[in-house]
Amino acid sequence: MPLSRRRFLLAAVLPMLTVGASGVLSIASGQQTSAETADGKGPAAALPASTTSGTVVQIVAHPDDDLFFMNPDLSRSLLAGIPVTTAYLTSGEADGRNEARGGEAKDPEQPADRAQYAEARQNGIRSAYAQMATGDRTSAWKRTVIPTAGGGQAELDVLVARPQVNLVWFQLREARNPAAENPDSLRGLWNGRIPALEAQLTTGTPVKQQFSYTKDQVVRSIAGILERYRPTTIRMQDPTPGRYADTGKYTDHQDHMYGARFVQAATALYAEQVADRPRFSVQNYLGYHNGTLPHALDPQTAETKTGFLKTYAWQDRTDYCGGSPSGCGDRKVAGSPTGRNWAQSLRYARADTSSWLTEGTPGRLWAFAVLDGRMAVWNRDRAGTWTGPALLPGTGIDPGATAVRLPDGRVTVLATRTTLGPGPADYRREVVYAAQAAPDGPFGAWQSLGTPEPGDEPGTSAVSAPAAAVDAEGRLAVYLRDTRRTLRARVQQPSGAFTDWQQLGGEDLQSDPIAVVDSAGRRHVYATTTKSALAWTQPSPGAPLAGPYPTGLPATTVPLSAARDGAGVRLYFRRPDSGVVRSALVTAGPGAPQVSSVSESGGRAGYGAVGVAGRSVTGRADSGTVAATTLGGPPAWTESRMLYAGAPSAVLDPSGTTTTAVLGLDAQLHTTTGRPAAPAPTWHPAVLPPPA
Repeated sequence: MPLSRRRFLLAAVLPMLTVGASGVLSIASGQQTSAETADGKGPAAALPASTTSGTVVQIVAHPDDDLFFMNPDLSRSLLAGIPVTTAYLTSGEADGRNEARGGEAKDPEQPADRAQYAEARQNGIRSAYAQMATGDRTSAWKRTVIPTAGGGQAELDVLVARPQVNLVWFQLREARNPAAENPDSLRGLWNGRIPALEAQLTTGTPVKQQFSYTKDQVVRSIAGILERYRPTTIRMQDPTPGRYADTGKYTDHQDHMYGARFVQAATALYAEQVADRPRFSVQNYLGYHNGTLPHALDPQTAETKTGFLKTYAWQDRTDYCGGSPSGCGDRKVAGSPTGRNWAQSLRYARADTSSWLTEGTPGRLWAFAVLDGRMAVWNRDRAGTWTGPALLPGTGIDPGATAVRLPDGRVTVLATRTTLGPGPADYRREVVYAAQAAPDGPFGAWQSLGTPEPGDEPGTSAVSAPAAAVDAEGRLAVYLRDTRRTLRARVQQPSGAFTDWQQLGGEDLQSDPIAVVDSAGRRHVYATTTKSALAWTQPSPGAPLAGPYPTGLPATTVPLSAARDGAGVRLYFRRPDSGVVRSALVTAGPGAPQVSSVSESGGRAGYGAVGVAGRSVTGRADSGTVAATTLGGPPAWTESRMLYAGAPSAVLDPSGTTTTAVLGLDAQLHTTTGRPAAPAPTWHPAVLPPPA
């Protein structure tokens, strides 16, 4: 049957989240608090204001992956004073020559020394982290050895001035080539080409014991680091980066991709086997593919990021690492500290859409995010009280969620799910959805819509997160970007069954698609390309979706958001090299949709998708914190003191009240509620944790 029927101050240390005793309404076991009332005068005024808190663990393949692809998230987390640990799976030894590409003549008399080059990269990383965390690149580190859960040893470096900043070095051998097949690599180990992968110890490391790891030992070693540090946010690279259409090669380094798959398996093991731990979210980061897309960072932020890379690259040749014979940094990066157009961007590979908060029956809100590899659900009742999170049954859910409301007030949540297995062909990603059986009721079991690429055994399962729209009869239409970067769809029929995956065309699609229904009931689907955006629209309700149509919009930084606006749909996106939020109104009808001129709001800002409700726009300010601006208002953002993961989501109720939500680095839901003329928004935790 159809579903219808069945400015932020980057102080050295930000205060951790504390709960005041006065004015907090505690309900039942203390798991619930009264939410902010629509006029901003309710009990939420007594709740603690949200600030950056939590614990971050980053796991990357090589020294510098964090600096290129996770900054400025990394540097802002360090400045916020929260505990940050980065683990490096390989030594990054490459060809063993520490020389700037194109900037230094090669010395044929100097033999390659992989152990020394790997040590130089370690020196560069320690200097860059010291600079980011303390402002002094020479700040001292304590280097020790720790056992791993996989039976080997790792080097642990602790920043003496800021002991909550740690580096963990697994020191496994790298692939030594971005793409070429090499059995002695993470890829070879994952795919069963070798029984174990050897270590590549660096010169000067306190680890003296040679070791090797099986596939299972790598997974257990990573899970052991997670258990040691108990993160609330895990940052990792993209396990499904996709392929180039012309060459068929991966769009990212093979170590990035397969290292991320090891991290996927390790997070699943950690979630399953460690019960006494905080909940955690996962954030995936785009890698090499950033170099082909418009710059996502404003020039000032990119310059600061590049400065840390110059420290890592030992560009000034100053001895700031204690006279190490290996050198104080990675001279390969010195010739081009921005990489191949990487330093000017940061992009999330998943969870960068703003469609995860929705109204159900009148007055009730539902929010969704993935915690511990499961879908977490929060609910706000009509009295304004949030409860949750409750975790839906079923594991393997990828970061990111899309929620839609059915005509009778029931809610459906969609996501992708990754299946891990013993063989390389067992790695699969599919689209799943779960629907409420009745309005305000529990969610049913996950239903699979499969994947348009079931035979992609040697590929990467690089499908996007799903977008969805519901028609007046409650039938669901689901849209997906496939590995070939075209649009695919499955549409529910009157019988309740779905069509096969339809091919809707397009090319060079970069973002997760977005779907929205206008006031006339016509479906709109949009996706960005490298240079613009494409549209698919219904000429009338119930008609087949037509397109793709060129919109003529300028290039974007990739993620899109959309909301109804009058008779059309307004798109929101960021201007490259700026972060300014732009918008344009699109009106459907016979033939190509009509697109208005582009307007701008908010002034220079951050990156990533924005949440929109009415005339309120929420996203990252240039400080990285969650901030708000108003369409047509002054060109400025009202900033908070809270860093967050993913994208904001917002809803507008009939009275004109907006509710906006984000997932903090503490893996907690944070919300703000207000009216158009309300003062600057104050963020609060939606649900207070129980007393310790």
